[in-house]
Amino acid sequence: MKQFFKSVVVRVLTFEARLVLQRHKPKIVAVTGTVGKTTAKDAIYEMLAQFFYVRKSEKSFNTEIGVPLAILGLSNAWSNPFLWMRNLFAGAFIALCSREYPRWLVLEVGADAPGDIRRITHWLAPDVAVLTRLAEVPVHIEFFPSVEALVLEKGALVEALLPGGLLVLNGDDREVLFMKARAPGRRCLIFGSGESAAVRASHYAVFYDEEEGGGAPAGVTFRVNALGNSLPIRISGALDRQLMPPVLAAFAVGIGEGLNLARIAEAFCNFAPPPGRMRLIRGKRETCLIDDTYNASPVAMSEALQTLGELKTAGRKIAVLGDMLELGKYSDAEHERAGTLAASSCDILCTVGLRARQIAEGARASRMDASQILSYEESARAGAELEPMLERGDIVLVKGSARMRMEQIVYALMAEPECAKELLVRQEKEWTKRSCLAP
Repeated sequence: MKQFFKSVVVRVLTFEARLVLQRHKPKIVAVTGTVGKTTAKDAIYEMLAQFFYVRKSEKSFNTEIGVPLAILGLSNAWSNPFLWMRNLFAGAFIALCSREYPRWLVLEVGADAPGDIRRITHWLAPDVAVLTRLAEVPVHIEFFPSVEALVLEKGALVEALLPGGLLVLNGDDREVLFMKARAPGRRCLIFGSGESAAVRASHYAVFYDEEEGGGAPAGVTFRVNALGNSLPIRISGALDRQLMPPVLAAFAVGIGEGLNLARIAEAFCNFAPPPGRMRLIRGKRETCLIDDTYNASPVAMSEALQTLGELKTAGRKIAVLGDMLELGKYSDAEHERAGTLAASSCDILCTVGLRARQIAEGARASRMDASQILSYEESARAGAELEPMLERGDIVLVKGSARMRMEQIVYALMAEPECAKELLVRQEKEWTKRSCLAP
């Protein structure tokens, strides 16, 4: 009965969303990939909002039910059937009676299982398609027969691109570049770090706040090079080289639409990635927390640990790493590989979850002292026991899959827990009722 009700809701919301698109004919940017979709979507939204009335997918509304909700401007009703019925009536009103509507939509399109994107592109044809990155071992791979099958699913979005549309590709990813062949006759702009990219990043650096925690990291700077110009970008409150590709993608979309470069750059004066994406949060006892708790894949875990290893600090570097879920047959090897990297990136390693014990094994195999490795089964206990260990100047990276609820650890360690609703991921009432959900 529950599955039947869901299928009816999806069908009705999709019908209403299609009516809205037919009536108002907004231009659509669709973003996909296995890493960096949400931050890229937010960056593109910030850029377009400098010029137009724009709507974006909220949070990660990227499924066959999330995309229609984003188009209709409705919220997630979770498991409440009465709220879903209200959404259906509201959607009908919007589809039939709305007068004002955004000129642009920026939609995130994801694939948790085979067929997910093709069901969406059956009725959605974007004006702009953006591919961020296709990791070698992506999250959700457990539900696909192979990595190639997942890449093929992502390519369905490229094939749906309107004739004359704009394809924006990450030139640092070979699999992404291959997607160009699947969109003949479309315009294409490449972004990345290579000299051949039309929109290129350079001069990446971390800047520090000397007044906080003995020189705590405060953000990143880099330059965007395009059309013969070199524009400085400064992003406060977040770290990681992977902040550059979303900004570059936004520049590429703007350039493809003929927008002013200087105004595009202005969009990033106050830009910050969404909660749980390498966000910097002030910790207790003048420590610095790197909150990367939104989700975890092998490539994102590696990049987060690399960033931690490169930071300067007078204190210790602590990595708190949870299970990476939905990796299927790749799980053991990828957790051990994360442990190998952690051994060279941090002074103290804390693992959370049964699978993450393989991270600890990988670290021990790389000769990390066993006394510097702690293991817990659940995030709540890990946070409670880590809090008294903090010392001034420590930098703490917290990362794991969504169902590990690693944000509970950040909450236990943050200096201003009263700001959790603004700073942390998954603070809705429906989420806060749940503890660690991993088996």
